[in-house]
Amino acid sequence: MTELPKSTGAPAHQNVTFPSGGTTAHGYLALPPSGSGPAVIVIQEWWGLTDHIADVADRLAAEGFVALAPDLYGGNVAHEDAEAYRMMQALPVSRGVELLSGAVDHLLSLPEVTSRSVGAVGFCMGGGFVLYLAAADQRVSAAVPFYGVIQGELPDFSGLKAEILGHYGELDEAIPVDSLDSLREAIREQSGITADLRLYPANHAFFNDGRPVYDAESATSAWESTVPFLRERLG
Repeated sequence: MTELPKSTGAPAHQNVTFPSGGTTAHGYLALPPSGSGPAVIVIQEWWGLTDHIADVADRLAAEGFVALAPDLYGGNVAHEDAEAYRMMQALPVSRGVELLSGAVDHLLSLPEVTSRSVGAVGFCMGGGFVLYLAAADQRVSAAVPFYGVIQGELPDFSGLKAEILGHYGELDEAIPVDSLDSLREAIREQSGITADLRLYPANHAFFNDGRPVYDAESATSAWESTVPFLRERLG
């Protein structure tokens, strides 16, 4: 990885490479204006590492975090639902978690990172991976799934250490509201942690300001609770 430019009062960002899961992984790294801060992994939607996900990393950097968005699709980006679904299905959950754990390794190795643990923020497919990663990797201390899609069985939460703040849309047909009760109960029974899963009067992908379903009021409310949640748990 080449050295990031010195801080100029705005977040610095760069495409980076790092070893992960037995391969060379790629990602988007954003540093805060101060040059250092707590670590946050940003996990992509099923579309891939898009401009929206890079923008989320930049926004987190502007709030003082070192944010890394790993590219789980190896440079590919989907433009239609069918293509996105195919690409998501081609990434087994176990492999995704392996790649994300490698990204955690890399992020925590950076001299700019001041925390001993990481936060994980993800959207759609990435929201599901937030929960899978937090369940598998105890270095995740703060987990924020936005309308997280669980692929198959729920994770085994027995080793979970992360506090969870989840954001979901009441109008989201992909994630029935009733399913959140089962998710919350599984987390509580297996880990003893009470997940804070919040509902908004919005649809799936309500945080993505590049999509027609974007809901500015819900997105703002979710963001304004996410940032202090991460700060409190990461320091």
